Amino acid sequence: MGLGLIAGSMSLAMRQAGLAGRGRRAMQRSADTRATAAEIGLVDRVTDSAIAAVRDADLVVLAVPVGAMGDIAAEIAPHLKPGAVVTDVGSVKQAVIEAVAPHIPAGVHFIPGHPLAGTEHSGPRSGFATLFQNRWWLLTPPEGADRAQVDRLAGMIRAMGANVEDMDAAHHDLVLAVTSHTPHLIAYTMVGVADHIKRVTESEVIKYSAAGFRDFTRIAASDPVMWRDVFLQNKDAVLDILGRFTEELFVLQRAIRMGDGQHLHDYFTRTRAIRRGIIDAGQDTAAPDFGRGGGAAKADET
Repeated sequence: MGLGLIAGSMSLAMRQAGLAGRGRRAMQRSADTRATAAEIGLVDRVTDSAIAAVRDADLVVLAVPVGAMGDIAAEIAPHLKPGAVVTDVGSVKQAVIEAVAPHIPAGVHFIPGHPLAGTEHSGPRSGFATLFQNRWWLLTPPEGADRAQVDRLAGMIRAMGANVEDMDAAHHDLVLAVTSHTPHLIAYTMVGVADHIKRVTESEVIKYSAAGFRDFTRIAASDPVMWRDVFLQNKDAVLDILGRFTEELFVLQRAIRMGDGQHLHDYFTRTRAIRRGIIDAGQDTAAPDFGRGGGAAKADET
């Protein structure tokens, strides 16, 4: 349901791993996106009908902005096959569960999920089969979920190359507020500041942008509809982490104002270890430019 970066990459990864035969269907409202998907053979069939897309499906993946998932769930619910598994790829879990779960009929298994993978690109042409390789895919099965079905879904995800772990939905939303949501908000804000200054400096901010600003602009190039919904649906956790960030920023402001070089050095040394830990965990590369020039690492995970 939806055919952007994540759903497109899932379709390609499934085909590469031989997981779905000729049964990959997609629903997409946009005629242009349907035409593109058909042109590049992204799925076996693409339709503008949610009902036609889910009919007799063993697995239904909700890959629309999180704010739209409840409406989609309500539309398809009467047409889901008994025994089917419904999952999602949203970056927020508590709000999705609250919106979707009430519509799932008895006999259908709802297993929310979130692949921690992505790029700043969107649309059907942005997907690629190796997107999930060695990335984490979190599942947040509700209480009473059928463990056999959870394990079945996890097995399919592992076959696409991802690492799978269960997590409580509330904890997921807090963790992602730290690792993804607040960093994206900061990136959007910094680019907004630069846009304001650009008018004063006659585009020098753009002309002389250094690596740090380039990374901010890369992150801030992500789909605005998706991120609008993420911030609205995970606002409590984001506001909590944003408050903590502001407190840390005040401490650094004071250290700079007071010329406290030792505090700055100690702080930067401690936080640099986190970057090294990410590399050691295989979630990025230490190659120049993070390896992105050669396509070795696709960041901007949601």
